[in-house]
Amino acid sequence: MLLSRSVRCSVLLLTGALLLSACGAGSSSDGAGASGGSGGKAVTLANCGQKVTVKAPPERAVSLNQGTTEIMLSLGLADRMVGTATWTDPVMKGLETANAMVPRLADNQPSFEKVLNTEPDFVAASFTSLLSKGGVAPREKFEELGVPTYLSPADCEGKDNGGDGDGSRTRPLTMETVYREVRELARIFGVEARAEKLVAELKARVAKATSATRAEDATVLYWFANQESPYMAGCCGAPGIITHALGAKNVFDDSTQEWPQINWETVADRNPDVLVIGDLTRKRQTAETAAKKIAFLESNPATRNMDAVKKKRYVLVSGQVMNPTIRTVEGVEKVAAALREYRLAG
Repeated sequence: MLLSRSVRCSVLLLTGALLLSACGAGSSSDGAGASGGSGGKAVTLANCGQKVTVKAPPERAVSLNQGTTEIMLSLGLADRMVGTATWTDPVMKGLETANAMVPRLADNQPSFEKVLNTEPDFVAASFTSLLSKGGVAPREKFEELGVPTYLSPADCEGKDNGGDGDGSRTRPLTMETVYREVRELARIFGVEARAEKLVAELKARVAKATSATRAEDATVLYWFANQESPYMAGCCGAPGIITHALGAKNVFDDSTQEWPQINWETVADRNPDVLVIGDLTRKRQTAETAAKKIAFLESNPATRNMDAVKKKRYVLVSGQVMNPTIRTVEGVEKVAAALREYRLAG
């Protein structure tokens, strides 16, 4: 359902009147793009504790995170998207042309008003924080306006998002949960065959990378961001998928937190064989790029004598590789290749 101009403007007034000018005189765009999905069937899903019903394949979808955006683009849905947001990296290779078709509402978190201004008929997000208080808006606010929402199951199933930080895993994440997201989004948009093709391709890539790589004796550390209080991967999120697939060991697998913040003395004491380093292009925290991370590691007294630093055993990956996304497969491939190059895997 598209938001009518009157409903949208009422919401904007209630939330601060940031876009009052959008509510003035002008021709209405109500109903634009609605015909394309009129012949589709309604889809009802159980999604992160809520029942979500999408009455027809969306024609004006908004993705609030890069992860869901790249799934939609991979499914060939760029022409049915009216906005994306919250990016950490350049778009996945092969999706540049499709991505250029979709307006970017914000590099980081967009406002509720900006999302509503696109007149969405569907909103998806990778992380609970974007569809809750303190994020773009709670799911209920969208639902009240007739806009169904979808949340990546990887961020709610087997995970406790209570408290501070990025939550804790109550059971290890697997790629099957990511594949389920691909299939559910495809079902919502009525392109199920595309999902099966994409999932088959991803599974084949994992099989190829892992068949030639066993690294039972290798230890790995994953650094996402922040220099002062670094976010290192715990046992059981997307980095856990990578280490488990290759038979390696994460030096912080004793933490169920998604991204515990750990002091550098403890990092140096764990002394991993390989450092998997997030190479982010966003500008939200210190040491986002791999270059800044490596410069810090090689100059800091607590880290410069670590084996991985002295031997420059680095694996540079995008932030999306370390999130529960289809690009986690890319992480399996890159870490596998590095472990073979460093002679830490058979």
